[in-house]
Amino acid sequence: GRIAEMAESIELYSQPLHPYTEALMSSVPRPNPRAKKQRIIMEGDVADPGNPPPGCLFHPRCRYVQEKCKIEVPELREIKPDHYAACHFAGELDLKGVAM
Repeated sequence: GRIAEMAESIELYSQPLHPYTEALMSSVPRPNPRAKKQRIIMEGDVADPGNPPPGCLFHPRCRYVQEKCKIEVPELREIKPDHYAACHFAGELDLKGVAM
């Protein structure tokens, strides 16, 4: 696998910059079971590590996928100070995190 996102814990949980991180954060249990939340269900199959798809490894399951994602592997880059993401559109997407 590859690193999708890297940041301090609070930043990563509350302000994800990669769609995979956003999906993971949506599955974090909330202390109040009555609190409404929208869980992101990822469609599609997990990429075969022995035969990965071209481009971004997450593109077959990403709800924000664009043509560029299917062709180019995104580099892990600094989007905000000390917050890195390997997504072509990191910083442009309105992703949801969890309140800390």
